[in-house]
Amino acid sequence: MLMVLQIIVSVLLVFSILLQHRASGLSATFGGSGATNFVQRRGAEKVIYKASIWLSVAFFALAILQWYVY
Repeated sequence: MLMVLQIIVSVLLVFSILLQHRASGLSATFGGSGATNFVQRRGAEKVIYKASIWLSVAFFALAILQWYVY
């Protein structure tokens, strides 16, 4: 049961991460942009961002719980 729940959470986590929009490109990763930008998330982007955080917490909690149960 825990394994199935962890698989479902992991698939949802992957989709929530893939749906997020990158504000900066590859050049900004290597210092291409001089200024640091503060990105304010609104609407659906904020919901997806918070969902990915909670799904990652749930994934690691399930992994630890599964470690102790099995």
